[in-house]
Amino acid sequence: MQYFFKQIGAGDKVKFVVDDLTTYVDANRYDFAISVDVMEHILEDVQVFKNINASLKPGGMLLISTPSDQGGSDVHGDEESSFIEEHVRDGYNIKEIEDKLRSAGFTKVEARYQYGTPGKISWRLSMKYPILMLGSTKLFFVILPFYYLITYPFAYLLNWMDVMMKHPTGTGLIVKAWK
Repeated sequence: MQYFFKQIGAGDKVKFVVDDLTTYVDANRYDFAISVDVMEHILEDVQVFKNINASLKPGGMLLISTPSDQGGSDVHGDEESSFIEEHVRDGYNIKEIEDKLRSAGFTKVEARYQYGTPGKISWRLSMKYPILMLGSTKLFFVILPFYYLITYPFAYLLNWMDVMMKHPTGTGLIVKAWK
C-alpha cells in the first residue's frame, strides 16, 4: 500500500504501520486512523482506543467498522459457534462502544448500525458462503471465479442499498470518534 501512495505522489501524506495496537503510541502524529474488522479480535480494546486517541492530532478522527452484538459473528444461538472463531467478543452494542471510546478520551462519538437485511445477504453471498465452500473442497477454487461472476452484481447492489439505508438494527457498526 505504501508503494501505491508513493507512486501517486502522496507517499509523504500516508503512513501504514504494523505494530501491537495495545502498546503502539506515536503522540499527536496522525490526522486519521481506520480500524476495519479489528477490534472484535482484541481483548484490551479500551487500551487500544486510548493509544489511538493519544496518537491522533487534536481534531483527528478514528473510523471503526466492527460487528455489532446483533449477530456480527453470524452466531444466532448458544449451540452455534462463530463463523470466525478468533473473535474475543461477538460484537459491540452502540452504547458500549460509545462509552469505551469516551472513556479513552474521545470527545465526540457517532455510531450507527450497518449490515441491515441487504448487507447481511450480500455478506453471505460474497464472503461467508465462498469461504465455507473453499473450506469444504479444493474444487471450489476452480468454480470461484464463475461463482463471483454470477453473484458479484447482486452483492454490489445489495451493499449499495445497505450503505444508503439507515438501519434500526444490524450486524455491524460504523463508528466515528474525534479527539
